[in-house]
Amino acid sequence: MAKRKKKNEQETFMIAQDRKAMVNAFIHDDRYSPMKEKELAVFLQVEKEDRNELAQILEDLIKEGQIIRNSRGRYLKSDAGIIGVFTSNSRGFGFVTVEGRDEDIYIPEGDTGNAFLGDTVAVELKPSQAGRREEGRIIRIVMRGMTEVVGTYESSKTFGFVRADNNKIPNDIFVPKERSKGAVSGDKVVVEITDYGDSVSGKNPEGKVREIIGNINDPGVDILAIVKGYEIPSEFPERVMNQAMRTADEVSEADMLGRRDLRDVQMVTIDGEESKDLDDAVSVSVDEKGFYHLGVHIADVANYVQEGSALDREALKRGTSVYLVDRVIPMLPHKLSNGICSLNHGEDRLAMSCLMKINSKGEIVDHEIVESVINVDERMTYTSVGKIIVDNDEEEKEKYAALVPMFEQMYELAKILKKRRSDRGSIEFDSVEAKIKLDSEGNPVSIEKEERGPANELIEDFMLAANETVAQHFYWMSVPFVYRTHEQPSEAKIDTLTNFIRGFGYHLNIRQDEIRPMEIQKLLTKIEGSREESIISRVALRSMMQAKYTTECVGHFGLALQYYCHFTSPIRRYPDLQIHRIIKDSIRGRLDEKKLAHYAEILPDVAKHCSDTERRADDAERDTDKLKKAQYMEQHIGEVYEGVVSGVTAWGMFVELDNTCEGMIRLAELTDDYYVFDEQNFTLTGTDFGKEYRLGQKVKIKVVGADRLEKTVDFRIVDEDTDPDDIELKPAKKHYVLKLMEEEAARKSEQDALKDKEHSKAEASKDGSNIKSTRKKKKRNLDEISDEFEEIEDHYRSRKYTDLDDIDLEDGEDDNLMTALELREHLRKKRMIEGLEPDGRTGSPREKKRKGVKNKENGPKEKGHKKYKVHKYKKSATSKAARSSQKKKR
Repeated sequence: MAKRKKKNEQETFMIAQDRKAMVNAFIHDDRYSPMKEKELAVFLQVEKEDRNELAQILEDLIKEGQIIRNSRGRYLKSDAGIIGVFTSNSRGFGFVTVEGRDEDIYIPEGDTGNAFLGDTVAVELKPSQAGRREEGRIIRIVMRGMTEVVGTYESSKTFGFVRADNNKIPNDIFVPKERSKGAVSGDKVVVEITDYGDSVSGKNPEGKVREIIGNINDPGVDILAIVKGYEIPSEFPERVMNQAMRTADEVSEADMLGRRDLRDVQMVTIDGEESKDLDDAVSVSVDEKGFYHLGVHIADVANYVQEGSALDREALKRGTSVYLVDRVIPMLPHKLSNGICSLNHGEDRLAMSCLMKINSKGEIVDHEIVESVINVDERMTYTSVGKIIVDNDEEEKEKYAALVPMFEQMYELAKILKKRRSDRGSIEFDSVEAKIKLDSEGNPVSIEKEERGPANELIEDFMLAANETVAQHFYWMSVPFVYRTHEQPSEAKIDTLTNFIRGFGYHLNIRQDEIRPMEIQKLLTKIEGSREESIISRVALRSMMQAKYTTECVGHFGLALQYYCHFTSPIRRYPDLQIHRIIKDSIRGRLDEKKLAHYAEILPDVAKHCSDTERRADDAERDTDKLKKAQYMEQHIGEVYEGVVSGVTAWGMFVELDNTCEGMIRLAELTDDYYVFDEQNFTLTGTDFGKEYRLGQKVKIKVVGADRLEKTVDFRIVDEDTDPDDIELKPAKKHYVLKLMEEEAARKSEQDALKDKEHSKAEASKDGSNIKSTRKKKKRNLDEISDEFEEIEDHYRSRKYTDLDDIDLEDGEDDNLMTALELREHLRKKRMIEGLEPDGRTGSPREKKRKGVKNKENGPKEKGHKKYKVHKYKKSATSKAARSSQKKKR
């Protein structure tokens, strides 16, 4: 019977593939005329119940680049081209990421073909040049990737526009007034794109406001805007919450049937002080033969989240929990994650237990993976366990006297496992995370390094052992599975690292274009404590590939493991939940041919989707950290710090402070020399005086500006020849309230002018003549106008810690931070004032008279340095002419 079902499934699959091939061949036929979906259905005689299958086939063919759908909804064959995903840059150029290629394809400005961030596009490669990145032009947009954008709304009289929070979107999105949904300046909004514009003609994208998130000054709105920007679901649908509320609060006797009863085994959870979703517990004992028995017990979430249920579909959609600076967006509702699925001490809980027998060398000589019922003895924290095993704190040891022997055995085993990891070449980078504390209004009050103690490492060692054991177990069973893989670095990245460390006298042993993890670990050991440790560690870390989920077991390079998976966090990671289902089916003997075929079909998509959602979560977490760091540094503008050069680029260098805040020093602002960027050695070197900045170098800086909207901090170098007080701060920010006051004043002025006009007409009609209004306007002299203008400038500059655009009235480098209308109006007013002088007789403004200048065409040229206009989206002047001018000034 099972064989017959499998045969039927295979036949169904083959029929679907045949239909797909038939549709593709039909559209590629020379006699085919472009048709819409309904026309195709009629022509191909597709039954109504099969129309959805046709629609899916057409979408699949589009994704594969086989066909395209034009603006009229008609399907036609695609031209040649490499299919990939476009990532735009604020400076106009972009990159296309193609699956299977190590490097992205560079798309110059002018060749982007009106592609928008996230679009699937077809690329035609340009003739390649030796030693340079592949370059191409976009010949077709296969499918739009982004339909909504989150940004800040700014209102004008008859329209509005949205400045995207994502700085990779270069253009503002035009919003007609009637489609603004009542948004006002300063509102964070979600705007739906209705027209993607035209980069050739300069037409901006157009959209309509779909949702008003809140005003930018309201607490929490800044973080919520990031969440919306990454399209991270933050609210659970009603049907999901209803299903969660129906789950039991306690484990029943029926739930325990068929499970290993481990409630008498001494075990604890060890987590942070603020953790609430406790999904792992550990137990350790030593037998009379000296073998360690390590138990890693993981909450049995799969028992409550059935495959295909509303809870399961929502969990898969989210892929992972997202941990932001002020909130957690869980993968599962709190009723589950903090309730029945949380291993709270003193309560019976269902678990999946990996029971390992380990010898004194750290080798796992035997193991079992079982469904169990457990009862945790104590909820411990990393701090408390650290005090017991490292500090030997008597008070803490007395408090947990019954558990101290187990903690000591845990510490012994953890050191054995760590040594074994090190011996096999596991790479250990000292990653530092920031701990950002906020007040009740969401403002950052402190930023510190998150310390990782021995207790953190102990739990990490135990989880790694369980993950490896489970992965190896199911690899040898040859069943469909989800592995956590980390490929070895690309040849190009290893070449870069090898060339770089050669300058410090180090080398890597590379065999047949392959490198072993042990070689990287040896290098990190050699440089430990040396002057170059920081710089080499950073370059080595950047040479690593990104870990991901796959159905192929290709090993984990960083951990130097042949088998690895994620088994230990099903509350917050969907791959772990998926693995638990496969384990349960295996334990219960349900891995029949039908189940195996089912998992083989769904797991590739699950793995890819979870890799994507993991990257999305990482990006969102990084953005919220950068936002709050910029907001924190706003309070420290003008202060001097010591930092380390953490990044060197062609446009400047990044410096990281001890509190993990990072800021940029732009190349155009290093005026003491003419600096050249060395890409291979990550250095900036002065050509005149030979001064050099390199990765890992300690420097002293002054904080001169911070922009929470751009999530950036600006530094300036302070050296022995520089007085920190002489370094000017960046101009302050213009607040939305001030902007609204200006707009209101402008509207009022227009209304007054209109009233004057109407009054004049009324007076004229009363007299029956065309006599102009006798109302006199007060004349304003130049001093009054100049004073008012300077007062506005001072007002902008006095608001140090406000929210919007830099109003830099002297430096063209910050022109890009104003709207085009603001900039034109501001410069027009400034030119007007600078070009006027008071009339000697009346005091009213008049055009200045220039001595010796008859007219503009024949007059002498003005003296002084030539000024270079910076591109609207560039942060600094990096053209050859500007750099040359910079050099001559010295």
